[in-house]
Amino acid sequence: MSSAVFCADIGGSFIKFGVSHTSGEVEECGKVPTPVSSWDDFVTAMQNFITQFGGNLPASTPLAISTAGLVSPQTGELLATNIPAFTGRSLAKDLSAALNRPVTAANDADCFALAEAHAGNAQNHAVVVAIILGTGVGGGVVINGHLVRGHGGVTGEWGHGAITRTEVMIDGETYAVPRLKCGCGQTGCLDMLGAARGLERLHKHFHQQDKTSLEIVSGWQTGNADCGLTVNAWLQIVSEPLALLVNILGPSRIVAGGGLASATALIAALDQAVRKGVLHNYAETLLVPGKFLTAGGLVGASVMGRIGS
Repeated sequence: MSSAVFCADIGGSFIKFGVSHTSGEVEECGKVPTPVSSWDDFVTAMQNFITQFGGNLPASTPLAISTAGLVSPQTGELLATNIPAFTGRSLAKDLSAALNRPVTAANDADCFALAEAHAGNAQNHAVVVAIILGTGVGGGVVINGHLVRGHGGVTGEWGHGAITRTEVMIDGETYAVPRLKCGCGQTGCLDMLGAARGLERLHKHFHQQDKTSLEIVSGWQTGNADCGLTVNAWLQIVSEPLALLVNILGPSRIVAGGGLASATALIAALDQAVRKGVLHNYAETLLVPGKFLTAGGLVGASVMGRIGS
């Protein structure tokens, strides 16, 4: 086991870099714009970070990467990434060859799951599900401390698959729910309605009003009727697929990340709705906000760089 790990969190806009001397802890060193179109520029950016912040560390010090997009454990290739420079490449293998050091890579939601299972709000839980409620809906699964990496890197992606409601009933009235075309190619995925942008789409559908997700949640908390209808519909739409995931995997803790995870009252309401819809009687809180809402990628990478997954 290495005494140190280089960690990088790669998004469509920026690369964040850090050095970890203890699993679950990362010293953030800096960030640069992501060179999304050039593999050579990306390699140079990573080498510059390592040279600047790791000059006193062994040449064998591993690099662990949290990245946007799904990383196939079979081929190392990325699916659904917004970084064209990675297209057709095995990210970890190719970068390892370029930097002459061990490299591991996983999806950012998977890294968030590892962070929470090892050092966050799901420590000491055998089966952990991490859900992302941000621009879209994502997730990851950790069992007995190890990341579950399915075929093609698709595991815990409960935001896709056309299983959402087409109508909801609130206070005795029935409201139609739109089925929207998803970026994955299907129609009706939770990804289009279940996260921050989805909450805004629902509000626009019901009330022909443009409000941000934060405005909608705030209005719900202060008793605004329109916002209350939107949030109640959202809770029904999101809680049912999540309850299905709970019934399949049997987690003892779910941690939420993404923008909506900071709305603690909303997450508490979602927890109650999910626990009403599952087979097992969860007497205590099941769903909680994550500890690492901004640093989950780097912290998860620090874990992955030591245990491999």
